[in-house]
Amino acid sequence: MDISKAKDRIVEFIREKTKEAGVKGAVIGISGGIDSALTAYLTVEALGKENVLGIHMPELNLTPAEDVLDATEVADRLGIEFKTVDISEILSAYLYSIPESSDSNSHANGNLKARIRMSTLYYYANMMSRMVMGTGNKTEILLGYFTKYGDGGVDLEPIGDLYKTEVKEMSALMGIPEDIIAKAPSARLWADQTDEEELGITYELVDRFLALLLEGESPQVAQNTLGMTGTQRDSVVKRINVNLHKQKAPAIAELSSLR
Repeated sequence: MDISKAKDRIVEFIREKTKEAGVKGAVIGISGGIDSALTAYLTVEALGKENVLGIHMPELNLTPAEDVLDATEVADRLGIEFKTVDISEILSAYLYSIPESSDSNSHANGNLKARIRMSTLYYYANMMSRMVMGTGNKTEILLGYFTKYGDGGVDLEPIGDLYKTEVKEMSALMGIPEDIIAKAPSARLWADQTDEEELGITYELVDRFLALLLEGESPQVAQNTLGMTGTQRDSVVKRINVNLHKQKAPAIAELSSLR
């Protein structure tokens, strides 16, 4: 892929889609990671810094200080309006109101955090008549590695056709700080979580595997070509299959034949 041309196409995509929606501005959740940083850079180039609001939504005792600093640095470099909304008390209120809640429910609690952040972004977007820019990349979307109605609940996915490895390449092109590019990707939904550890495979390897599948190769051929283990192959294929519903609108029971 010509990364420079891809960057220009994404910028034009953002301009076109916001114009179609009749809005001039965007709201972006800036986590301190590479995906949100790149999305912010692209959106500012498309719409102008005066039309972009960045929101950092840390959780007390979980979000590391480096994420706060990196998110702030991105906003400062871009010159955009920037707000910090601590989700800790919101999360506590939710969990206090649910009798069955428990710290041991890490998956459910993690998804709740993502949905709280989505709701916060849309609150500001509604107030300001703006669109919410998603920060999901192609790798995450194909794997279903996102929270339905959480970080997947957005208006546009500007980098949704960039593999994670291509996100890094475009980020370098756009001058995003190296420490953000090199940081181990993490959704920060629970302590010590990293994407690659949870996936059981590096982004570089899974990107190549996904690309081969999209080219029509079978999982077995792709595994053999890349030297993956059977466990890695099966894990990725299973994740793709069980998460297909995340890429579709909710299913509706068809009743037209009964009318």
